[in-house]
This record gives sequence, structure tokens and C-alpha cells, in this order.
Amino acid sequence: MLLELAIKDFAIIEHLDIQFQEGMTVLTGETGAGKSIIIDAVSLLAGSRASHDFVRSGAKKAIIQGQFTFPEDSSTYQVLDDYGIEYDDGTIIIEREIFASGRTSARVNGILVNLGILKKIGSTIVDIQGQNDQQELMNPDKHIHLLDEVAGSQLKKILITYQEKFAKYRDLTRLIKEKAQNEKEWAQRVDMLQFQYDEISRANLVVGEEEELTATRDRLNNFQKIHDSLASAFMNINGDDDNSPLDFIGTAMSSLQDISDLDPDFQKIYESLSSAYYGLQDASSEISEQLSSQEFDQEELEEVEQRLNTIFQLKRKYGDNIDQILKYEAKIKKELDKMQGDQGNGDALEQQRQQLTAELEQLSTKLTALRIKAAKSLEKAVHHQLMDLFMEKAVFEVRITPSNELTETGRDQVEFYIQTNPGEAVLPLVKSASGGELSRIMLALKTMFAKAAGVTSIIFDEVDTGVSGRVAQAIGNKIFTISTKSQVLCITHLPQVAAMSDHHYFISKQIVNKRTQTSVLELSEAQRVEEIARMFAGTEITKLTEEHANELIDLAIREKGEIISSAK
Repeated sequence: MLLELAIKDFAIIEHLDIQFQEGMTVLTGETGAGKSIIIDAVSLLAGSRASHDFVRSGAKKAIIQGQFTFPEDSSTYQVLDDYGIEYDDGTIIIEREIFASGRTSARVNGILVNLGILKKIGSTIVDIQGQNDQQELMNPDKHIHLLDEVAGSQLKKILITYQEKFAKYRDLTRLIKEKAQNEKEWAQRVDMLQFQYDEISRANLVVGEEEELTATRDRLNNFQKIHDSLASAFMNINGDDDNSPLDFIGTAMSSLQDISDLDPDFQKIYESLSSAYYGLQDASSEISEQLSSQEFDQEELEEVEQRLNTIFQLKRKYGDNIDQILKYEAKIKKELDKMQGDQGNGDALEQQRQQLTAELEQLSTKLTALRIKAAKSLEKAVHHQLMDLFMEKAVFEVRITPSNELTETGRDQVEFYIQTNPGEAVLPLVKSASGGELSRIMLALKTMFAKAAGVTSIIFDEVDTGVSGRVAQAIGNKIFTISTKSQVLCITHLPQVAAMSDHHYFISKQIVNKRTQTSVLELSEAQRVEEIARMFAGTEITKLTEEHANELIDLAIREKGEIISSAK
């Protein structure tokens, strides 16, 4: 259930902090005061999409926070566990931030989550019924989903399996169609990929070899220059037998060694000359080794040039370097395997599709049987609910007809039919129900859907549109009955519904510093009488309307007592 709701800079709401309790809570107030905005805020916490238009004018961002609690057997635990969200004592805090720039964020117990995860969590906690639900009821394509909601876990498990296989079936059908339509292009694509893969594979490329080959080529192309430079350097260091610069330096070093211990300056000069002498000896030795190993091989140069040209041609086609070429090779190998494997074989593809079709037909048969069973239960349950809502003569039917082809939900087409008055034809719901009848039918369905879903907070946003009198009282009774099993928040304009509440909040708006602000007041018993009287009379409250309000509250107390007693 929703324990607390905090709203800041959301639409016309500057700041609100509302505490909620168990049972039935109604929100009343004049049109435009902000009642639906509060429901919109809860809807955002349950995962609905946000817009920067929600941010209060002049503010940088809107912040909505809600504290929810749920029972030990709630499916919320499983969703939280699936996404690694920690919780204590069956309580979570959900926060949405909506920035004026359009960016949004969502957190559950401080953990950032995406909208998909938030919707999964929200669907286990809150159920909101409003005008959109009636629009859904008026769309026959949605009826199968409504039926499946009350069909139970067995159907849901089979449906999940069916839809997983149907997704494969759909992809396979698309693949077969594409292959049939583009057989020539398919073959050309396979040939091209095979050629590219073979060309790269034959090269046996190795990461880093281009740099090594380039260095070898540069060394061979500059062989004479390298040899002459090394020889010249060796000669200038060693000279000939009679005239060796290295020997001269050695003699100078020996001369200084004789006096090095007489003065620190002599010692320093001796050490510098000694370091130079031995350094030149090492350099001379290394140069000699290089000269000995120098060998020009024209055949090797040609092989290196040819290998570099191969790499250049592959780089021109497949990547800027060997690493990119090898990644491209792996990519086309994967695509080639896919096209040349079972999926690339027309007969194998068709066999796969036939196998999937047989499995889907078997699963769809099971779905149909379960839906027929659920439809009978739904018809009976809706009729019972409608009796409480003064539509006892109505006949509600769930008609299931086979589809000509497999669809994402099976082979069933589901549509709700109703006969609102005896003697009239049973017609599709979308053609025969009035606004008030739709409200009652939706309420009857939602009563069962909410129970099946196991949610702990149910919100009714003006579901009493188009009704009055005893029907309004019946709707109030029905909503209160639901509140004995789950927390209910209800926006209403009907005094009969408001009188049935356990808690009554009045929503109003004022102009403060030339800005509209919304405020919420939990009404005392006296204030509640006054508000219900206002709902009867409009702007002018008389003694008579106050008496009517008191009578209505007294009647509601008796009705609530009977409902509670009958539920025990």
C-alpha cells in the first residue's frame, strides 16, 4: 500500500506531503484543483512515461517520492530480488526526477533503475483505473488480454512459452520469406562473404607483423648506406695498425692514471677519459658485430615487399590495420556460418518452421481450452458484480472465435458482448454500452483483475462518470468492498461515493504571489459533512443539504457495517 507521497514542483503543485492509510480514501475538490495531478504523480512512480511539461514553470526539476509497503506473499519480492534491489520489512521508496531539460531518472531504495524495471515493480504494487481503462474496454483487441488477466497462473505460464516460440516462428517465417524473395541476392551475399573470408584467411595475418616487415624493408633498402656508415665509424674509431685513435686515447688514459692520485681534478679527468675509452671499445665491438652480420638478400627484400603489398591491399578493403582486418574476418565468419548453416538451407528452414508450427498449434489448443474455462467463470463473476451495481438484467458474454492464423496470443479472437436490457440483442460491448454502463462494467472487471493481480493499492480516477442516485451508492459500496481487501484511493464527484470513505482529503488551489498552488487537507468529521453537502448543492450550502449529507454518512456507516459483516 502507499504510505506517503511527497511531490515537489510538479505541474501546479509546489510542494505536497500526504500520508495515506489503509481502507478507502477519497479525494474531492473543484475541477482543476489538482486531484488528477496527484494520481499522475503516483502513476509516474508506477512506471508511466514522464514529460518535461510536468515540471512546474520556473523550476529546474520535479521530484516525486512514494513510500510503499507490501505483504509477505507479494510478488514484489521476486521482482526486487531479480534486479538485486535490497529492501527491509516489506517497504520500498520509489523516486522519480523529471528535469526541465527532458531528462528523467528513477530510483528504487536509492538504486537507479530503468523504466522497464520500474513498470514491473509498479505493476505489483499499484493498479490505476481511469478513463484509459474504459478506452481499453472499448477496444476489442484488448479483450483477450483482459480475459487472460483473470485466467490464472497456468495460462500465463503456457502463454509465456507460446510467445517465446512464436517469436522464433515469426523470425523464421521472415527469414524464409526474405530468402525466397532474394534468392539471387542471398547467393551473391554468400559468395561475397566467402571470397572476403578466404582472402583474409589465406593471408594468415599476425598482429604487429606489419611494423616488423616495414623495419626489415627499410634495413634492406638502405643496406649500402648502413654498411658504409658502420665501416666508416669503425675505421674512425680504430684506424690502422700505425695510426689508431683508440690506442691514442688508451695511451692518454695511462698517462693520466699516473697522476690521478695527486689531485682530485686529475682523478676526475682520468675517470672521464677512462669512461670514454671503454665506451668506444664497446661501440667498436658492437659495430664490428653489425658489420659481420650485414648481408643483403634481394630475394628476402622482394618477399617482404610482396607481403607488405598483400597487407596494404587488405587494409584498403577491410580495415585501417591488421587488428581491424581480423575483427572484420571474425564478423563475416559469424554471418557466413549463419547463412550457410541450417538457417541458410531452405529445406532445413522449412522443417524448423513446420516443427515450430506443430508446437504452437499444440500450445494454442491448450490456451483455447483454458480461455473457454476462464470465460465461463468471468461471465458468472461479472454478472454477480453487475447485480450489485443495479445491472442485474444485463447479460455479459465472452465470445471466443478461432483466428485464421497463428498470432502472438494464439488462435483465439476474444470480444466482450452484452445485453443491457431484456428483449434486446446481445451486441458487442463497444456498440451497446453507455458511459454509465461502461463505468460499472469496468468496475466489475477491475474488482476481479485487482484480486488476481494481488496489488495492494488500487486507484480509481473518476470511475463514477455518468451515474447518479442508487447506482452511485452501489458504486460506492463496491469500491468500499474492494477497500476491505486492498488500499483504495478514489477521485470522485459523487457524494454517495465520498460518504463511504474511511478517509477524506479535500484538494484546493489558491493564488499565492501570483502563482497557482495546490494544497491538500484531511477533513475532520464536521468538514467532511460540509464537503459532502457542497457536493450535493454546489457553491451554496443550506441547512437542508447539510441534513442530506449527515443522512448519507449515517447510511454509509450502516452499509459499511453490513459489507464488513458479510465479508467475515
